[in-house]
Amino acid sequence: MEEDCDGWGRGGGGRVSWARVLSLCPPNPSFVRSWIPEGQDLLGENIYLVLFTIALRICNCFLVQTSFVPDEYWQSLEVAHRMVFNYGYLTWEWTERLRGYTYPLIFASIYKVLHLLRKDNVQLLIWIPRLAQALLSAIADIRLYSLMKQLENQQMAKWVFFCQLCSWFTWYCCTRTLTNTMETVLTIIALFYYPLEGSKSMNSVKYSSLVALAFVIRPTAIIPWIPLVFRHFWQEQKKLDLILHQFLPIGFVTLSLSLIVDRIFFGQWTLVQYNFLKFNVLQNLGTFYGSHPWHWYFSQGFPAVLGTHLPFFIHGCFLAPKRYRILLVTVLWTLLVYSMLSHKEFRFIYPVLPFCMVFCGYSLNHLKTWKKPALSFLFLSNMLLALYTGLVHQRGTLDVMTHVQELCYNKPNKSSASVFIMMPCHSTPYYSHVHYPLPMRFLQCPPDLTGKSQYLDEADIFYLNPLNWLDKEFHNDSTLPTHLIIFSILEEEISTFLISSNYERTAVFFHTHLPEGRTGSHIYVYERKLKGTFNKR
Repeated sequence: MEEDCDGWGRGGGGRVSWARVLSLCPPNPSFVRSWIPEGQDLLGENIYLVLFTIALRICNCFLVQTSFVPDEYWQSLEVAHRMVFNYGYLTWEWTERLRGYTYPLIFASIYKVLHLLRKDNVQLLIWIPRLAQALLSAIADIRLYSLMKQLENQQMAKWVFFCQLCSWFTWYCCTRTLTNTMETVLTIIALFYYPLEGSKSMNSVKYSSLVALAFVIRPTAIIPWIPLVFRHFWQEQKKLDLILHQFLPIGFVTLSLSLIVDRIFFGQWTLVQYNFLKFNVLQNLGTFYGSHPWHWYFSQGFPAVLGTHLPFFIHGCFLAPKRYRILLVTVLWTLLVYSMLSHKEFRFIYPVLPFCMVFCGYSLNHLKTWKKPALSFLFLSNMLLALYTGLVHQRGTLDVMTHVQELCYNKPNKSSASVFIMMPCHSTPYYSHVHYPLPMRFLQCPPDLTGKSQYLDEADIFYLNPLNWLDKEFHNDSTLPTHLIIFSILEEEISTFLISSNYERTAVFFHTHLPEGRTGSHIYVYERKLKGTFNKR
């Protein structure tokens, strides 16, 4: 077989050994050459391609050891832990019934199986849900490849697949237990069944079912699908049948199942999707957690998420055929809608990132002279950023919970231990990463839902005057926790309290090279010594 970088392998062919795949130079995209030998299929594609993708996402999972946003734990794993083990903490969103139990139920099922098998150790509780998410993301990657092979050809599918696999933001997010990750997975798989021109897998029932499930899990998932569904409706000849026999029954069944699940766990009938949209969209109360200018997604968010794919995306937009305009419209529509909301985050636009990879693939396919440098640049730049954000940036909040685990399982007097996390609220995971009913506390930050002026949450009040707050809160030494967890930036300000209360620094964890605001570069663990003196290390 003749092989080159431009063709990624020409000719028919034999099987590809894993030794050969792993021996290829990483910056060279030939690591995916010879994907299409004749042989067994899995998920409709060559089994070696599927196994390679799954193996890559499993490696991806273990190479992401940093924290991103609190929702990764507090809206999924923490809820699932409480559902199964009957202890833990539910944030204000759950008391106000803004979140549904459908997504946490997935992880609760995993936890329950582990519990029944008596294998519910803390490491499995942490990693099995993430491995499950990695597997789902691998399936979505395969579906994107299959779709492009149907719409174009094998060559174009490889370029899009390459862009998808080396995207730093996809690497950073696709194995996390975020509703945005599941929303993205369901969006890609639904697109595989969506009636795009040239698609051989179109199935209105399957794609609309997946969209409905995504909406149940995260109601804003409907945003990217508004132009896509409208286009489908506009082109459909039997419009009434589409609504009466597909959209309405699927919507009714999916929403009914969501209502039943939430009725079981909330104890009352609750339409959480309405509550979620009312709070975040109609009332726009998400601004409590920060606001950005209207242009933020265009000037910062979208360029950062795309990273070095951005010039290839722009180039591909001018090259892609007209039938892909709907994907570009979907991307722009999503950016515009989210731009209208004051609270903005990178992860909100993650579901349309795979759409952008289609245009990046077109760009790579049309490059001639500069193809090899472009591929090396894309791969190296994305992998460096992916490895840094996955292994270095913001890792301290997870490392410190490993220390708390050791406090629970390796200390003979663990029953007397208690922990106070004096950091911005929800900085760390909680009982899902400890799995022991250790008394723990953190600074809370629920938004004002009563309309009070000059409202301050507990964390705000604490940071206004930490020493004064500590003196009032712990006027009696008997109420002092045995361990304090703080960011390094707070140490000097509360040093007199630490000394007077006989706290000694016992552990230090690196967190970030880019500290800002209330977040420090390191995390310190202080332990109260009942006897002896305080020695600052």
